[in-house]
Amino acid sequence: MIGLAIAAVAAIGASAAGYQSMAPEGQWFGRAFSHASHGSRQIALTFDDGPNDPHTLKLLDILSKHNVHATFFLIGRYVRERPYIVAEIAKQGHIIGNHTFTHPLLTFQPGSRIREEIVQCGNAISETVGEHSNLFRPPWGGRRPGVFGIVRQLGLEPVMWNITGYDWKAPSPEFIEQKVTPKIQGGDVILLHDGGHASPGADRSATVAAVDRLLTRYLAEDHEFVTIPEMMSLRKPSSM
Repeated sequence: MIGLAIAAVAAIGASAAGYQSMAPEGQWFGRAFSHASHGSRQIALTFDDGPNDPHTLKLLDILSKHNVHATFFLIGRYVRERPYIVAEIAKQGHIIGNHTFTHPLLTFQPGSRIREEIVQCGNAISETVGEHSNLFRPPWGGRRPGVFGIVRQLGLEPVMWNITGYDWKAPSPEFIEQKVTPKIQGGDVILLHDGGHASPGADRSATVAAVDRLLTRYLAEDHEFVTIPEMMSLRKPSSM
């Protein structure tokens, strides 16, 4: 009986650890910024897996129309392939963060590979636009003990999220809205995608349309859309 109890506890622990390795607000494997204090009027839009032609550029047009700045976590190899899009992101005043060079799941990578992925992505961004933010987001949110330690040793700050639009599989803008709007409490970091990790050219037209609708709605309700650094500057210990 004791052996069964130990096995059950071990299984529960393994399951919990597996959840924490991917949970955007999990803190077992190192602290990361995922949202501000709820009740704030601020919302941060973040976009992963770009740059992606033409949808990143279309998204920039929507953000410009609403006079809103966002945070883009870019894949280094796509930065090399689409430097003109990265330059436009920077020119329009948006924040650029590191999303690794090839988008591997870091949970299963050795420390040397993790460092290489982060450094190569940072180099690609720096060579394209010069100085940029010190923000980092792990692909899929995946991490294990020690990953965020490496991130911080490299001078970067890990950033997660607390709301996702599930837009990588979205059939429509309405689908994305239905995933996002019921969870908005203020102080939220919303995960969306302007690209796709598997290859360039991912169709993100539903995301572009959904962002236009979300901005129209929440700006009319007196919410303020901010970048991650702006939101982090006002954070309290409870938001970590």
